[in-house]
Amino acid sequence: MAKSSSHGMLKWLGLAFILLLLDQLAKILILAYYHPGESTYVTSFLNIVRVHNSGAAFSFLAGASGWQRWFFVGIAVAAVILILWLLWSHAGQKLFSFAMACILSGAIGNVIDRLLHGYVIDFVDFHYHRWHFPAFNVADSAITIGAACLILDELFRVRRSR
Repeated sequence: MAKSSSHGMLKWLGLAFILLLLDQLAKILILAYYHPGESTYVTSFLNIVRVHNSGAAFSFLAGASGWQRWFFVGIAVAAVILILWLLWSHAGQKLFSFAMACILSGAIGNVIDRLLHGYVIDFVDFHYHRWHFPAFNVADSAITIGAACLILDELFRVRRSR
């Protein structure tokens, strides 16, 4: 059992690694070509902008005195350990494992930022007229896609059990 679980887990870790590389490459490019706050108009609803987020989603706790950096790192490390265990024990469940791989890559991508810079680098900026969505990055997108897939997986599981 352990051998097949670890073998099945490798493809999900590979996916997480590819997503992590995409996230980090995008952030390297943003750091190289943009100053903080600088943006490029792409469409009427999308800008590329360099934002430093010391908080969590939607800049939650961004104004705190610095302790939040280590708090969020701790939460992410705990999540990574749990996700690795879940991937090992459920590697055959495709949608669930896809979701876990996405969330894993996002958690690690944002932890790397926090450890290297003290903040997360965000750069995708959606807006429409006066409405503005907080800037985000590839890691945030992976976490969001993973969470949506977890919900779908649970809905499918409940439906199958009826």
